[in-house]
Amino acid sequence: MSKRKTPGLNTGAMSDISFLLLTFFLLTSSINTEQGIPRKLPPPKTEDAKDKQIDINRRNVLNVLVNFRDQISVNGEEIMITELKAKAKEFFSNPTNDPNLPEKISKPIDGIGDFPVSKGVVSLTNDQSTSYNMYVQVQNELQRAVNELRDETALQYFGKKFDGLDSAAQRAVSSAIPMSISEAPPIDYGTTK
Repeated sequence: MSKRKTPGLNTGAMSDISFLLLTFFLLTSSINTEQGIPRKLPPPKTEDAKDKQIDINRRNVLNVLVNFRDQISVNGEEIMITELKAKAKEFFSNPTNDPNLPEKISKPIDGIGDFPVSKGVVSLTNDQSTSYNMYVQVQNELQRAVNELRDETALQYFGKKFDGLDSAAQRAVSSAIPMSISEAPPIDYGTTK
């Protein structure tokens, strides 16, 4: 008895179809490229800039440090991550004009009028061994503080939250409540501290 020969399958056409489907998917799908943490980077240092010292009033700077154990300190006081938003919000708003919190300067803003804008800046420093999770949590809390202040200002002057405003009103509120967060290069405290 002779064995019957089974015909083979031509898979060349299958690979062509797979390649065409993959190409179609890549060309028709959109990739969100606007992800990340919005921060203004400082300009590159020049020789002239090294000679100039910038005089910044200490009361206008909130020093936030995240160490290698993911512990947070604000102006030398250790706090929990859940306290950071409230600290930053109080720092930026300075509701009682506390002499230990940032100065405010009155600026004319289109759509709002004269507004006391905070001169406060959050100076964020991380250790090289800070976990990425804690880094993102700290950034989120600082962003939430600014977002809440912008929502409050938008509601007060425009009757809507910040996201519901048109672009001109959003620019006005952003001028009144600037995102003033400066990020220092990571440092290495080591594991001995």
